[in-house]
Amino acid sequence: MEDSWSSSVDVHLDWTPGSGRHALANAVRAAIRDGRWRSGAIVPSTRALAHDLGIARGTVTRVYADLAAEGYLHTSQGAPTRVATAGAEALSSPDPAYTHRPPRQWNLMVGRPDPSLFPRDLWTAAAKRVLQHTPNETFGYGEPRGSSVLRTTLSAYAGRSRGVRTDPARIVICAGFSHAIGVLGRALRRVGITEMAFEDPSFVRFRAFAAATGQHVVGVPVDEQGMDVTQLNSPAVVVTPAHQAPMGVTMAPARRTALAQSGALVIEDDYDGEFRFDHHQVGALQALAPEKVIYAGTASKTLAPSLRLAWLVLPRALVDPVVSVIEAEGVYVPMLDQLVLADMISSGAYDRHVRRCRLEYRARRDRLVAALPPHLIPRGISAGLHLTIPMSFSDESAVPALAARHSLAIATVGESRIDADGPAGLVVGYGAPPKNSFGGTLAALLAMLQEM
Repeated sequence: MEDSWSSSVDVHLDWTPGSGRHALANAVRAAIRDGRWRSGAIVPSTRALAHDLGIARGTVTRVYADLAAEGYLHTSQGAPTRVATAGAEALSSPDPAYTHRPPRQWNLMVGRPDPSLFPRDLWTAAAKRVLQHTPNETFGYGEPRGSSVLRTTLSAYAGRSRGVRTDPARIVICAGFSHAIGVLGRALRRVGITEMAFEDPSFVRFRAFAAATGQHVVGVPVDEQGMDVTQLNSPAVVVTPAHQAPMGVTMAPARRTALAQSGALVIEDDYDGEFRFDHHQVGALQALAPEKVIYAGTASKTLAPSLRLAWLVLPRALVDPVVSVIEAEGVYVPMLDQLVLADMISSGAYDRHVRRCRLEYRARRDRLVAALPPHLIPRGISAGLHLTIPMSFSDESAVPALAARHSLAIATVGESRIDADGPAGLVVGYGAPPKNSFGGTLAALLAMLQEM
């Protein structure tokens, strides 16, 4: 028996009221051919569509019967009417513009965590607690700078785990680090800063987001001690001091001090600061100069990139300009996700999850390093979700073709260089493969390396 009209689905049809049954049938055919009514999708009940169009239910019943006979719809007693799978496939061919090659079988792309490690049970438990106890006001329009509950929780967490010096009033929640870079680029322009330096090499996408805000982007070389601060001449700079992306080195103490005292506004991307595998902890650079360093943290590597949860710890003078940009954009992180993260942190579930991930990623890195040929020695510290293997320019240039042959998705340092004469190498993102396919992914990498 079909549902009543109030519990059915909404659809749009290019149909003119009063144009008759045949015109209605043509409109439904067009919706299916155009792909607006997708293969296998539930269509409105006859009662619902008749109510929505203001026509007799019998008219819709006859139209559905005709289209079922033609192979457009599939009807079954006691079940909802659906778009016929075979009919839809036969009547609509894929647009070449939307076809693409299948993804590589093995994934070692940098900057990606294992999605199978997402703590579904912990997230579900926290979500239930939040929904049971959060006040009704939570479902209204949120505060532009983010949930006060999460900002208070993050203030304590960042201080405890990363040595950040802050208070809730200086924290702003953003929709991922990409959003944060865009917000900062616009906010800095409002205070007169129009040039932003990045480490060379560094991830292209973040430089592109900064450039899209009107910032002039320049590069500062990276060596074994991190970014060379003596070559920094810009009023603002984005750095990854704990674990340089992609070279994997840690900024030396003397350079950290020099950078904090340089006079430049520093944007510290602590993108995988929780994943240090040795016993030499490196705290946040922000603690050296809280009014000159913007600290950026995210849940993208510890939980999942799709959550789009990041936070900025700002110098007091930048809080209002940043909040003003966020208000103008109207891009806010969903309040419930913010509260769930706050609950996980305050309950200790987040720390327990991070520790489990740390053990998993450390085991992967150790396994990878042990399997590498003796002449390939990784650069950088034991930390994060990737390691970098130095190579000659000729070997690096051979990687794309060899990786494709082995169905391996992997990046090179060259893709992140600003100066063409910078370092070369292979960037192995060992965090990306699902846990059950890490062995196969490692085997594909080793097979590729044997051909180089």
